[in-house]
Amino acid sequence: MSDQRRKALKTMLQLTCQLLGVVGLVVGLSGVYLLLNYTQSSLFLTHSYIPLPAFLALASAAFLLASGCLGFWLSFKDSTFRQGLLESEIAPLRGVFQNYTGNSQDLNSRAVDAAQEELQCCGVHDYRDWLETSWFNRTGGLCVPHSCCNSTFPSCTGAVDQPWQLNAQGCQVKLENRLQFVLSFLIWGSPLVFLVEVVLFLTMAQLMKHQPVKDYQVLD
Repeated sequence: MSDQRRKALKTMLQLTCQLLGVVGLVVGLSGVYLLLNYTQSSLFLTHSYIPLPAFLALASAAFLLASGCLGFWLSFKDSTFRQGLLESEIAPLRGVFQNYTGNSQDLNSRAVDAAQEELQCCGVHDYRDWLETSWFNRTGGLCVPHSCCNSTFPSCTGAVDQPWQLNAQGCQVKLENRLQFVLSFLIWGSPLVFLVEVVLFLTMAQLMKHQPVKDYQVLD
């Protein structure tokens, strides 16, 4: 199996596991809600099989949640797939740098300068990537873009003979780290959101359960 297909399958597995977790949570909450309603109204019901769907829903929810957690754990057991996925998504980065023209009206050039200034990076891997670009050769082969300059050196001109004044890290590493942080935040934040939803649901159920029943009054 090719690496590209393996990465795609692992991504699909992760998304499917998250979907299973959401479905399991919804089914479980539905079962709990049915049980609470049955407990409150059991005196008015003659059939004892009514809570059976609730138990089946809870069992199904447990199975779905277990399957989702297992698949989620297996998809993250080999954490390198996430790195590979990011690398495949950032692959066009080198092409964008190669098409740099230095013109402020050019979309690629503005994107490169903005990325290097915001991420405080230079080149794809480091400043030496600029030495292989056509823009560097056209401009005399002496300087890299000014956006490569480290902000701690106000007098920096982008000269390649003063590399200590340039940002040391490349933009690929900086961009991967930022995307990994966002992805990790979203992935590990989802269970916390589900937990909060469960707590809110149970709290609302308890409030509804203990809500006093108002007596009916005959209107004159």
